[in-house]
Amino acid sequence: MNKIRRKKRKTCELVNIFCHLSSFIIYHRTSALKCLELVNIFCSFLSSRYGIESNYLPVSASLPLFIIGDSKEKSPGLELNFYRNSCPNAEQVVKDEVSRSMLLDPTSAAALLRLAFHDCQVDGCDGSVMLSYSNGSITETESDMNFGVRKLDLIDGTKRSLERICPQTVSCADIIQLAARDGVYLAGGPYIEILTGRRDGKLSSKERADKQLPAADISVDKFIKIFQQKNISVQEGVALIGAHTLGISHCRNFEKRLQPPIDPTLSTSFKLTLLVICSDPFLSNVTFATNDATTFAFDNRYFTDILNGRGLLKIDSEISSDQRTKPYVLGFASNQQQFFNSFTSGFLKLSSHKVLLGKEGEIRKDCRFVNN
Repeated sequence: MNKIRRKKRKTCELVNIFCHLSSFIIYHRTSALKCLELVNIFCSFLSSRYGIESNYLPVSASLPLFIIGDSKEKSPGLELNFYRNSCPNAEQVVKDEVSRSMLLDPTSAAALLRLAFHDCQVDGCDGSVMLSYSNGSITETESDMNFGVRKLDLIDGTKRSLERICPQTVSCADIIQLAARDGVYLAGGPYIEILTGRRDGKLSSKERADKQLPAADISVDKFIKIFQQKNISVQEGVALIGAHTLGISHCRNFEKRLQPPIDPTLSTSFKLTLLVICSDPFLSNVTFATNDATTFAFDNRYFTDILNGRGLLKIDSEISSDQRTKPYVLGFASNQQQFFNSFTSGFLKLSSHKVLLGKEGEIRKDCRFVNN
């Protein structure tokens, strides 16, 4: 029996060591804590079953302090589980709201992801895309670049739910990014452990949205430049464009490719399909085509499709042929996990772009209006 106990104790200690070492390569605290939680359960089981003591507690007590310090150095003011004390159930409330929405409308994930991207693209991730009024200015949602942006009502509903349990605590900016994260995960994509602690901005401008949001016919050169300004690599940028694996595109966004001379990068069968779908130019605002063959699933099918001439937007076709981006398209098409990894790192950078921290901005009571 003593020999068995020694083996069990050693097993527990080895797992502790594994987690301790893992913390040095895991950027985000929650990943380490999840690992430690599993160890705690494992060691508790051994303790109750065999009466074995473990060395787990000293490791778990010191490890979070190390990770917190590292996280704050990398992204001051943002951290994982920012609301753990002020609103412990905040992230679960967001996930529950997104889950309900996706049961009723499987396109929710695509809409939430687009909303998150567009919020961050205009002066940073500050929830400005939600504002209905901004000191007399025309707001971002009125920009043509935000045509078709949806699920603002879902963010509103989530905010109301959070206000009932944690008044004026969780920012609209954080809700947007958390909802996008959950949408991706529930659609079959990676679970992204994003940092929280963003504050809400007080300004929203149609003019700035017009200038800063990428056009539907953006070139590879412009796309690379936009992401480089956010410290996002070409590989991560291609992965972020892979968000087109979800949802649809309206004919108005690609109808120029169908006008003579028709874009030669479109496959013959796909071209004929689009010509039928988008046959009436007066309906281009309502007619649409799916971005890939698995429109409700977050997977790598998008990359396979664009390599076969089935890219809806100009950028979809161009990244599959441009020598700066094609290697990543090929890699993602053959390895879905590689796509997920690059998308995760790119999303983390984008969702932390020019955030308001500390006492900057505010925590809105209503996502549509700044506080009085």
